Amino acid sequence: MAIIIVAILSSVITLFGYNTFSKNNTKGITDSSATIEQNQYADSFDQDKNVRLANLTTQQGYPDFTEAASKSVNGVVHVKVKSISQQQYMNPFDFFFGFGERNTQPREQIGFGSGVIISKDGYIITNNHVVEGATEVTVSLNDNREMTAKVVGTDPQTDIALIKIEGDDFPYLTFGNSDALQVGEWVLAVGNPFNLTSTVTAGIVSAKNRGNIVGGNLGIQSFIQVDAAVNRGNSGGALVNTRGELVGINTAIFSQSGDFNGLAFAVPISIAGKVAADLKQYGTVQRAVLGIQVPNIEMIRRQDPAKATELSQIVGVMVEDFGDRSAAKAAGLEKGDVIKSINNVQIRNFAGLQDQLSRYRPGDKVKVTVDRNGKEHSYTVELKNDAGNTDIQRSSDSMSLLGATFNDIPNNRKQQLGINSGVEVASVDNSGLFRKEGINKGFIIMRVNNTPVNSGSDISKIVSTVSSSSQDKVILIAGFYPNGRTQYIAIDLSQGAK
Repeated sequence: MAIIIVAILSSVITLFGYNTFSKNNTKGITDSSATIEQNQYADSFDQDKNVRLANLTTQQGYPDFTEAASKSVNGVVHVKVKSISQQQYMNPFDFFFGFGERNTQPREQIGFGSGVIISKDGYIITNNHVVEGATEVTVSLNDNREMTAKVVGTDPQTDIALIKIEGDDFPYLTFGNSDALQVGEWVLAVGNPFNLTSTVTAGIVSAKNRGNIVGGNLGIQSFIQVDAAVNRGNSGGALVNTRGELVGINTAIFSQSGDFNGLAFAVPISIAGKVAADLKQYGTVQRAVLGIQVPNIEMIRRQDPAKATELSQIVGVMVEDFGDRSAAKAAGLEKGDVIKSINNVQIRNFAGLQDQLSRYRPGDKVKVTVDRNGKEHSYTVELKNDAGNTDIQRSSDSMSLLGATFNDIPNNRKQQLGINSGVEVASVDNSGLFRKEGINKGFIIMRVNNTPVNSGSDISKIVSTVSSSSQDKVILIAGFYPNGRTQYIAIDLSQGAK
């Protein structure tokens, strides 16, 4: 009898424990539902919110990635990119006779990466560095179909790009909630390392809001750090949770050899999704700024290590100064304030501040809470763009502001002119920036921002990159009129920006 009672009690306890586990697990699923902003990004691509997987475990209680992996590999593509590089070489005879002039010769290069289909009609998120400078982009699906892709738009600051293939029934990944990711949570990295297609690796989230990882033009860094194996070719691939939802775009690794060394970094979908939605709708990212300057701790450390240590221990972001036409200053923030939250979301560091601001567009109003001498103050700030206004910007604006059309120059004419690269100005509008700066029909443009150009599209790509930068929107043109001297002309693209 005692044995029977023990058996019954054991069964009850087991059922109670399973029920409790199920409830907790269900709560975790509910908590991981997408935020309002992420739902808006998903709506931009008509994603079906019912396309979800349950959080799966094996009978033994271990995580089961098979369903998430099966769904993800069909939505991740292999990206092949052709580009033209200008290879420098020196004529040995020139060197022998003392001229030593270096020439450039175009050379085709082929690169590879990954991408994630995010809509039924073929929109794909990848990395900017995967498609940068591309003359041709080809996408291979998991079912071996190969298709030509169009670059819709790029954003060097977040290293995100949006490309598109033609069709209306592609498998795609739905956006998850990258904010709900917890350190220690299982994730999958899906991509094409070393051209090995449909590769899935597993790991855990090892940190969030990781900044100061990548140099160069990458101005916004708030990475998800994971220990899933990510290698060359994984760039632009998917980081998914165990429900098969897209929570990040794999972008970088920490390595001295160029191969995986235990740490990988993904752009959260909270950032990548908003960038993709902007690129689809406007052709360029609508970037909102507070208009503040923050202490450069590494620079301070060289002069005053004690002060740098004190600043690095601040939980939040200190306002050291304000930019021109600052939205924060206009709202009432002061120097020395420590920003503690944006719309009640805690801000722990500068990467976290960038993460939150990247969700909004100029004209949006946010609640900014600061610590001022130990007292809490809250302000409503109307965010602005880096030009100091709330206007919507479009990718075509800057090129139209130039007010010019261009003709390619045949190779035989380039030889006659003694140039390796060049584009001829075919016409100029009276109201454009070219006419204002004295550039007229017949002007030969050799380089823009020290990059050789051979077509109007080459100029457009450079202008688009500069326009999307938060730095000075200036291009430097090197060119000449036939039989004239070489001129260097600076054009400020922010003049008359809409």
